Amino acid sequence: MAQNGPRGGVILNGALAGRAFVVVVPPNWTGETVLFGQGYATPGSVPTVPSDPLSKDPGGGLFNHLYAQGVASGIAAFDKSGVATESGVNNTLRLRSLLVALGANRFYAVGGSMGGSIVMGLIEKHPASFSGAVAMCGVTQGWRPLIQQMVDMRGAYNILTEGTPYALPGDKDVTRSALPVTPPPGDVTPGDLFREGQKMQLLTPIFGLFLAAKANPQGAEAKIIRQVAAIGGFAADPAALGAPLYSAALGMDDIVQTMGGLPISNTGRVYSPPEMTAKEAAVFNAKMQRYSASSSATRYAREWHEATGQFRVPLVTAHQTLDALVPFSQSEALGRIVSKAGNSRLLAQYALAPTRMALPGDLEGYTHCGFSPSQNIAAFEAMRAWVKTGKRPGRDAVR
Repeated sequence: MAQNGPRGGVILNGALAGRAFVVVVPPNWTGETVLFGQGYATPGSVPTVPSDPLSKDPGGGLFNHLYAQGVASGIAAFDKSGVATESGVNNTLRLRSLLVALGANRFYAVGGSMGGSIVMGLIEKHPASFSGAVAMCGVTQGWRPLIQQMVDMRGAYNILTEGTPYALPGDKDVTRSALPVTPPPGDVTPGDLFREGQKMQLLTPIFGLFLAAKANPQGAEAKIIRQVAAIGGFAADPAALGAPLYSAALGMDDIVQTMGGLPISNTGRVYSPPEMTAKEAAVFNAKMQRYSASSSATRYAREWHEATGQFRVPLVTAHQTLDALVPFSQSEALGRIVSKAGNSRLLAQYALAPTRMALPGDLEGYTHCGFSPSQNIAAFEAMRAWVKTGKRPGRDAVR
């Protein structure tokens, strides 16, 4: 289905192999085209794309900028919600083929959060298909370290809040989801509303823990927060604990199903929580749930997708130094991987100041992918200019 875009452009909505897509073609199309990798959606939700990316810009201002610059854009829906790097890559390539038939002659891969994982998969596995790429707040190192951090933090949270009002509801097995993501039979609650309710069930005790710590910064609750954050490698912040914890608690069943098992292990690991005596740490380690990785799941996670650093086009990454869900360590690790591969000449990375948002109960927390429109646009234009001129962007190109 085609609808008129501003000033004579076209917005196309359709399906390829049963999966929705949207393409926006400006009236002054240069042939350049951005293919956009979307972020993670809670398992159980229906994969979709925005019907009009100009009126509801999923790129934080980028899509309207592209349109004004004569650059087309396209988004392909995933086969599934949850972890979807594999279908994100495959469906994006399918959409690329359609756009070639429509006249596209240069492609850029752009994505944020899980979309960063899709970007890495596209440029590393299909090096001749794109001229440049941008990953914003992306899972650019790979899924395994992020999943490990989330599961470690969930395990620590379960131990340290046991018997308190702050314990998470539902199943305590960290290799399973704590709560279901679809309504039970007979429950007529719309799915998205049901999932939001499950999310709030998980966030409510976490926010309660932070409110107690706010009232008594030297108390037991504040200590729990510091210990849980240290074990997970996230900031001691309500959003930076809340987002990974509810993502793990609602998403583990999907991770295991998608990857064909558990892709991580903590067998033999000794945890060293801060502010614990040796005896307390020993008790903590005895209580920590132990699990082993499946070799097939590990192979899948490496394939879809763990960075090799071996890409052939300019890649720009931007990551806030404190992010509520995808830690800055993903960006740092990518830099090391690319350097080890001898490919640093094709990578420009930008560390940006974190931003904060209001949370319930008069709390504040760090954002996930909380970039300004100017930062999203600057990252793209830095990459685009690099592709066209061969000149690497400067240190202040994105700030």
